[in-house]
Amino acid sequence: MHKTVDIAIIGAGPAGLTAAVYAGRAGKSVLIFEKESFGGQMNYALNIENYPGILSVSGSELASRMTEQALAVGADTEFGRVVSVEKKNGLFYIRTEDDEFTALSVIASAGVMPGKLGLPYEDELTGYGVSYCAICDGAFYSKKTVIVAGGGNAAADDALVLSDICEKVYIVHRRGEFRAEKSLVDELLKKSNVETVLDVKITELLRKNISGSSSEYFAGIKVRGNSDGIEREIAADGLFVAVGRIPDNSPFVSIADTDDKGYIVSNENGTTSVEGFFTAGDCRAKSIRQITTAVSDGASAALSACEYLRTVKIPGGADL
Repeated sequence: MHKTVDIAIIGAGPAGLTAAVYAGRAGKSVLIFEKESFGGQMNYALNIENYPGILSVSGSELASRMTEQALAVGADTEFGRVVSVEKKNGLFYIRTEDDEFTALSVIASAGVMPGKLGLPYEDELTGYGVSYCAICDGAFYSKKTVIVAGGGNAAADDALVLSDICEKVYIVHRRGEFRAEKSLVDELLKKSNVETVLDVKITELLRKNISGSSSEYFAGIKVRGNSDGIEREIAADGLFVAVGRIPDNSPFVSIADTDDKGYIVSNENGTTSVEGFFTAGDCRAKSIRQITTAVSDGASAALSACEYLRTVKIPGGADL
């Protein structure tokens, strides 16, 4: 059995990394779990221009800086997927796919996952023309035509990235106007190879067969106008889906109260209904999800956890 740590942080996005910095500076032992990449969704942002004190920085660079700071205050890391968290006899048991760890407290900051369109063949076409990450897969569509589905900041960021790679970019949104920040939309509209398709619903994913392959590939979309009901097809080589996010809270379903959308319910300090179990960042039920609000959540949850540890009775037999 591994040594019991003071605080286990599940998810190394801006909320989790900030929590690690605050907890480490308070002298607590910290173990951060991350299943993909330290920095979370920040890594997929081409430029971040609304983080206080920094005029402009790439998402990957800001993620690297935050990770470096967390490690500098003594946080340890464990790379792997957490599958469950349970509390027994005052201790939290964190199980990954390969191991088990114990902690006196837990901060859930697992973030969110890309939302899907929910259309037939979407899963089958993923990797065959359908993608959820423009920075990851955009290079495969050099000089080709692609579609971005969505109207928020993520969709605008994806379209901007792809506009520098692809010959043609359609950005398709179900509303009559974008929800993205005005500065992003203004930049997007300056791109000569970007065409907006607004106030439509994507009704079908078109498929094609390629000679010599047994798999079907994405070929385009069918859309229907929300106000006029007119249908049209848009041919393309790739589709990048950016239609929102869903909370990645499956490891906590047996311990945390969640709302009807699966977000963990807490107060503003990250305190949940379970003593010693805290939450921070995009996986928490709240109305605004930004890097700055995630950082705030992380600081609050860490301070709440430290306060809890000052009053909690150490379970007998715990290997500290």
